[in-house]
Amino acid sequence: MDKSQLRDAATIILYRAGVNGVEVLMGQRGASAAFMPNKFVFPGGAVDAVDAEVPLACGPDPLCAARLAAEAEGGLVPALLAAAIRELWEETGLILGVPGDWPRPAPKGWRGFAATGHLPSAEGLRFVYRAVTPPGRPRRFDARFFLAPASRVAGDVDDFSRAEDELSLLQWIPLTKARSFDLPFITEVVLGEVAGLTDHEAPPDGVPFVKNDDLVAGIRRLR
Repeated sequence: MDKSQLRDAATIILYRAGVNGVEVLMGQRGASAAFMPNKFVFPGGAVDAVDAEVPLACGPDPLCAARLAAEAEGGLVPALLAAAIRELWEETGLILGVPGDWPRPAPKGWRGFAATGHLPSAEGLRFVYRAVTPPGRPRRFDARFFLAPASRVAGDVDDFSRAEDELSLLQWIPLTKARSFDLPFITEVVLGEVAGLTDHEAPPDGVPFVKNDDLVAGIRRLR
């Protein structure tokens, strides 16, 4: 696959109440990473082909699901939701799921998650942002950003012992201090968008969509 080819991706923003206000979970990408080296980011990554095969115990709010489906091909919506849950598991070791047995053996990439005795659940995920990586970057993604309260995590939200090594310095960062970290531009923009959404769990009024291509670099809202 051409590494500069546009790929669908999912990013997840976990938040919780902390002693210094609302906190979000972030980690630092490695210095040798081809995409956004050294930057502090939310857990996320490209959709894998197997994500479309994963059984979701619960879906998101119907409005969020409809917005996802408005400009996505058939099986992409469940794959995006599953990818967000898988990336959170891989990069932090945290589980967005409910206890249950898988109806069939878990595919590669999901076996560790399944071994915890949980089915992935998208309940509580809110679709809050969509952005396409500008042309000319070594990696390009059509990324959907999901917001979820840490209360949806099964287990200890401070236990990152099962995380893989893609992100280091995993930590809960107060929203008021997040911009003091080395962030990608799009992460700063998304932080501003979600700041007002963390005091409730209702779907947002609209979902900003930043589409960068050779002709247009604009923003509109998916409603």
